[in-house]
Amino acid sequence: MRVLYHLPLSPYARKVRLVLAERRLPFGLKIEKVWERRPEFLEMHAAGTVPVLVEANGLVIPDSNVICEYLEEAYPDTALMGRTLAERVEVRRLVAWFDGKFAHDVTRNLIGEKFLKRLMGGGQPDVAAIRAGYANLKGHMEYLGWLAETRKWLAGNELSLADFAAAGHLSALDFTGEVDWSVSHAARDWYARMKSRPSFRPLLTDRVAGIDPPLHYADLDF
Repeated sequence: MRVLYHLPLSPYARKVRLVLAERRLPFGLKIEKVWERRPEFLEMHAAGTVPVLVEANGLVIPDSNVICEYLEEAYPDTALMGRTLAERVEVRRLVAWFDGKFAHDVTRNLIGEKFLKRLMGGGQPDVAAIRAGYANLKGHMEYLGWLAETRKWLAGNELSLADFAAAGHLSALDFTGEVDWSVSHAARDWYARMKSRPSFRPLLTDRVAGIDPPLHYADLDF
């Protein structure tokens, strides 16, 4: 069976978990404490980051974007990258937005400072970074809401990798109670549709020691 090395609060690992489940591809999960720098893991992926997918035949695929591109090519029955060149450009643009700019502006400042830094023994959280994370989140939620209001799905008329990239970050933030959903009802409604999908159910049962998710986290109706 294929195995995904992950961390429960990694938005990139969450994205891959959602994509695998959406494609109905069975997989097992192994938590990889990347800060321990296990030699066996570093042999698979020298960068020492998660997620890393290992296929049943032993093929090792690192990095969430590499994994998702691989899955699109290896299992094309469920297309998540768009069908036309223009659609593919927009999907890739939004994946880069959420995994790049959103991650830099928000996820790193909130999940990274408030939770991952503690797990990795990285010292006290940077209060200024946390403050910036909350300020940045409001603008990003408004943009996500605009996308959700003007399109059926974030990148257009079809569910795509852009939706799963955004959901990876928002679900991690929602698990830790960081999202003010009142900022954008359209964003909230989009997220409710996402977490109502069968592929999302396993994420809603996640538990992390020392963190109690808000009551609405696993509520499909908020």
